Amino acid sequence: MTLILGIDPGSQKTGFGIINQQGSRAEYVTSGIIRLPRESLPARLKIIFDNVSEIIAEYAPQEFAIEEVFMARDPKAAIKLGQARGAAIVAAVNADLPVFEYAAKSIKQAVVGTGAADKAQVQHMVKSLLKLPTVPPEDAADALAVALCHAHTHQSMIKLAGARTSRRGRAR
Repeated sequence: MTLILGIDPGSQKTGFGIINQQGSRAEYVTSGIIRLPRESLPARLKIIFDNVSEIIAEYAPQEFAIEEVFMARDPKAAIKLGQARGAAIVAAVNADLPVFEYAAKSIKQAVVGTGAADKAQVQHMVKSLLKLPTVPPEDAADALAVALCHAHTHQSMIKLAGARTSRRGRAR
């Protein structure tokens, strides 16, 4: 059993989602959105840090996965996004969690099957994969998709490691 905290960072809204990975099966634990007030950026970064720290303290995840910064049309927006990511990552590192980072395209590929999926497709697949009664809000769904991407990547690495040791006939 591995609890994975996924984060979809943003300077206005930051999504979070926690799943419980048991072998190749993932179960929904919780998700939500950290809504940030129209305050200064440093004040919003503190809110992200404090909220992610509280989520970590309450649920005690073993792993932390976050979406990488993508280059938006607006460089200022990309910088703010990077700072929001940094606040969340520092909360994870302070809790001694390993941090895993995934590109948006990789997350969509892992969850939907195509790196060009739109938000509605991600929401639908997250609902389906986690057997949720309703479609989660966009930012929460994105955070759950980050966690699912990490779970799938981690599971694939375990399978690859097992294939290598069985081909060689011995464990390393």
